Amino acid sequence: MPSSCKDIRAALADCLRSSDCVLVQRNQPNDCLRPPLLETLPTRCQQLKRGYGDCKRGMIDMRKRFRGNQPIAVSKELEGEKPGQLYAGAGFASAVKATSGDEDLKVETVVGVDGERRVVR
Repeated sequence: MPSSCKDIRAALADCLRSSDCVLVQRNQPNDCLRPPLLETLPTRCQQLKRGYGDCKRGMIDMRKRFRGNQPIAVSKELEGEKPGQLYAGAGFASAVKATSGDEDLKVETVVGVDGERRVVR
């Protein structure tokens, strides 16, 4: 199995082993992953199951063919880091300089091609 889904698979297995569905009710982990027992699992296990399914689907997704799945262990959202913009690179807000409105305007006079003087701020 490719290494991109191993971490989330191991986390799902640990979550299933420690759930009440396996420990208290003595069901098989495979049975706990199917309805109607799926609803009795903790929310974390349900999220891991969905994430594992998305990871497996991403392995055959042609849009991710070259880059592959992003490993779950280095996901920026899990580390508390704010994700950047999806497509346009870095966000524009970091490049915009904040102003207080008290700054002096630089005024320059420029002579155009037609010989007319223009004020540029």
